Amino acid sequence: MEFRLIYRGPLPAQGAGTGGSRVQEKHAIRRQLHVQMREVWHGHPHLNPYVHEDSPNFTHLGSKFEYSGYLFLPLVSRERGIGCSLDILFLRRDGPGNLIASGGDIDNRMKVLFDALSIPNQEQVKNVLPQQGERPFFCVLEDDALITDVRITTDRLLLPLESDEHVHDVHLILHVKTKIVDDRIASRFWA
Repeated sequence: MEFRLIYRGPLPAQGAGTGGSRVQEKHAIRRQLHVQMREVWHGHPHLNPYVHEDSPNFTHLGSKFEYSGYLFLPLVSRERGIGCSLDILFLRRDGPGNLIASGGDIDNRMKVLFDALSIPNQEQVKNVLPQQGERPFFCVLEDDALITDVRITTDRLLLPLESDEHVHDVHLILHVKTKIVDDRIASRFWA
């Protein structure tokens, strides 16, 4: 299965130490992607039966990641035997060669993105209540260790700055391709 997600907004670099965990920023990214992931689940014939709360499939999947008022549903998970590759188009308002100078270096910004693609741990959402439409909360990954391949292309964003944007905001287009990493497990889920 493959699909594309779009993210528009801040993508700060992961800071060092406990003060640089970027929990709020990661969850803001996760929220923007949740809406799109909900469409992926509802629009796919093998996934749709899992998104209804009265379904036994839903209860089984959701019970594993239910805490702090959330019920997280990751698409890519060990239980389903699938991983994914990411092809990311990273657009920013800087000219070539300025990617590291403004907004932080790319590897630390990607750490924030990969964490935002994954379900958070209980500690990260203990003080953040789910909003309307966030139960279940759809995520791309159970864990970023399930990313098997990454390709990042950076380029200049040529759109004019809008009133609600900051000069360091990015536009990302993420091409996600799921892939079977354990045939025995995946065949049970996708059968």
